[in-house]
Amino acid sequence: MEQFKLFEDGEHLLLPEHLMEYRPGFFGKMESERYLKFFLETVSWQQTKVMMYDKEVLTPRLCAWFGDRPIRQDDVRPPIPWTDELRAIKMKVEEHTGIIFNGVLLNYYRDGSDSVAWHSDKDTITGLKTEIASVSLGQPRNFDFRNKDHHRQQYSLELGNGSLLLMKGDLQKFWEHRIAKSAKPMKARINLTFRKVA
Repeated sequence: MEQFKLFEDGEHLLLPEHLMEYRPGFFGKMESERYLKFFLETVSWQQTKVMMYDKEVLTPRLCAWFGDRPIRQDDVRPPIPWTDELRAIKMKVEEHTGIIFNGVLLNYYRDGSDSVAWHSDKDTITGLKTEIASVSLGQPRNFDFRNKDHHRQQYSLELGNGSLLLMKGDLQKFWEHRIAKSAKPMKARINLTFRKVA
């Protein structure tokens, strides 16, 4: 299936600005590499289990949840306390977006075999639209979008080292996204998704 780039001419965003904002180089190269090294060495990464087609399978990536409360109300696992590094990233993201977040999910893609399947993120606080700020560190990976009702309408955006992607409005309602597996050699990538949870 053909995929189209999210930018027509390198600058013009095809999806409306009220749904998405992308800022490459939001964090500088040296700062991004320092954060990547810190998280790789200090985070207690876990491989979680999910149900797929009535079978329990391991997610093809590692995760860690930091914040003020559990990621879901039915999750009995306590969140990991904020680190100074995560607070610094959170503060810069909040200053830029004007949105206050109370948790962050870290996803560690170890190589091209790690991925996340097509999905949309559910509303994190009932009655509010889901706003998620995504910071990418390390290996650039393609972030694919497709329309839920028209799967042939697909776009792909390369998320670079140090970039910020803000997903907002009704994006989660009408679109889903993924990080596909890659046959090309890939180095480590960490993705930080800042969220508001009840």
